[in-house]
Amino acid sequence: MGIKLRAVAVTLVLSSLLFSLAFSTSNDGLVRVGLKKMKFDQNNRLAARLESKEGEALRASIRKYNLRGKLGDSADTDIVALKNYMDAQYFGEIGIGTPPQKFTVIFDTGSSNLWVPSAKCYFSVPCFFHSKYKSSQSSSYKKNGKSAAIHYGTGAISGFFSQDKVKMGDLVVKNQEFIEATREPSVTFLVAKFDGILGLGFQEISVGNATPVWYNMVKQGLVKEPVFSFWLNRNVKEEEGGEIVFGGVDPNHYKGKHTYVPVTRKGYWQFDMGDVLIDGKPTGYCGGGCSAIADSGTSLLAGPTTVVTMINHAIGATGVVSQECKAVVEQYGQTIMDLLLAETKPKKICSQIGICTFDGTHGVSMGIESVVDKKEGRSSGLRDAMCSACEMAVVWMQNQLRQNQTQDRVLSYVNELCERLPSPMGESAVECGSLSSMPSVSFTIGGKVFDLSPQEYILKVGEGAAAQCISGFTALDVPPPRGPLWILGDVFMGRYHTVFDFGKLRVGFAEAA
Repeated sequence: MGIKLRAVAVTLVLSSLLFSLAFSTSNDGLVRVGLKKMKFDQNNRLAARLESKEGEALRASIRKYNLRGKLGDSADTDIVALKNYMDAQYFGEIGIGTPPQKFTVIFDTGSSNLWVPSAKCYFSVPCFFHSKYKSSQSSSYKKNGKSAAIHYGTGAISGFFSQDKVKMGDLVVKNQEFIEATREPSVTFLVAKFDGILGLGFQEISVGNATPVWYNMVKQGLVKEPVFSFWLNRNVKEEEGGEIVFGGVDPNHYKGKHTYVPVTRKGYWQFDMGDVLIDGKPTGYCGGGCSAIADSGTSLLAGPTTVVTMINHAIGATGVVSQECKAVVEQYGQTIMDLLLAETKPKKICSQIGICTFDGTHGVSMGIESVVDKKEGRSSGLRDAMCSACEMAVVWMQNQLRQNQTQDRVLSYVNELCERLPSPMGESAVECGSLSSMPSVSFTIGGKVFDLSPQEYILKVGEGAAAQCISGFTALDVPPPRGPLWILGDVFMGRYHTVFDFGKLRVGFAEAA
C-alpha cells in the first residue's frame, strides 16, 4: 500500500459523527436520544495506525458476525465482537448503580451485551483513562461473577458479569446483567471517546446469554412499543447529529412510508435483499438474493469483493493491484469467456478449468482440504486467492456479456477491475473533485430500490486542498450458506431512517427527513 493509501486507511476510521448524552422522555411516550456531531479526532487516527494490521478489518468482520459457526454454540462461547469498533461512531451517556455512576457507551445494533470498565481492572492501561464501575459504591449491586470475554479485531475485552440498575434519562432498568471489563486492548481503547458498549441486537448473540438492556426495557414496561428507530442527520452544516427514539417512531424523522422486510435470522438485524445496481444497471451478483444486516456500529457499507470492485471501478476509486486477479485473467480469461458463451453453469466454471474444486454450491480452493458439515451437508472449506479471483472474473464477465460487449472489451474491463480491488484494509481513495460525475449506487430491499448518491456514499475528511475522499464501500466476503452478505452501516442509515421493530421482527427503511 502506498503512502497516500496508508493515509487514507487511517482517515477512514473516524470521519466522526459522535453521539451526545441527551436522553429525554416526551409527552408522546417516546424516549429520545439526541445526537451531536464531533470533529475528527487526530488521536483516533493515531490509534488506528498503531493497531491496524493488513486484513484485520475482514478478519474482525468474520468474528463479529460469527460467519463460520453456529449462533449460541454454548453459553461460554465468544460469539460477539465488533467488526471494527473504531467505526462505531454514536455514543451517549447512561448510569449504572445507585446512585448512578455515569458512562459513555456506543449504541450498537450489531452486538447484544452491555459492558463497561471495572474498578477491578488493574493491569490494562486504558482502564485508567475511562470511567470505571465500582460495585462497592452501589446499594443496588448484585453479585454474579460468571466470567465473560468478547473478541475484537485488535484484541479482546474480558471480565465478569454483575447485576445492577441501568439508568437512561428518566428510565431505570432493574436487575440488568452487564460485563465488568477487567482487561481491554491497549492503544485503541486508550484514546477512545467511549467507555463501553450497549448492544441492541438479539439475545441469541449475547455472550453468556445475558438478557440485553433493550429486552428488559420492553419486559419492564418502560417503552410505549417494542420498537426503536435511528435518524442520523448527515447534513455536515448542521450541528444536530440526529436522534435515536426508543418506544416508537418520530414522524418528523422521515418522508413517505417505510418499506419493511422480515428478520430472517435472529441474532443480528438480518434480512434478505435483492440486487445491487450501479447507475441503475443490475450488477447481477445479488440477483438470486443476498443477506443484509442493518448495523449502527459500522460506519461504511461492507459487501462482497466482487461487487465492491465493480462499484470502485465505476466511481474511479483506486485500490491495490491484485497480481492473482491479473494472472487469472491472463491465463484463463479467454477460457472462462468461452465457457460462459457455451452456457456452462457459471458456478462450475472455475472447477472445470482446474483452479477450484466444486462442493455443490461454490468453488473451493484445491490447496486446502474442505471440512464438511455432515448435518447441513455443506462444505466450509476456505478458498485461496486464485480461486476467489476466478469466481469474481466469472461474475464480471457475465455482467459484460449481458450488455453485449465485445470479447476484447470484456477482457479489458476485467483487467481494469483487477486494478480496482480494495486494499487489504478494504478502503479505496477517490478524487474529491469527481463526485459530480460518479454514478448512483442502489440496493433492492423489499422490492423497492434505495438509491445512494456520490455525496452520500463518499466520505470526505478535511477541508480545502488537504481534503481526502474515500469510497464508502469496503470488502467483506462471506461464503454460502450464510453469505453473500452486506452490512448496511451508517452510510446507508444516514440516508434512510431505520426502524428496528422488535415486536413484529422486521426492519423498515424510509427516506430520512
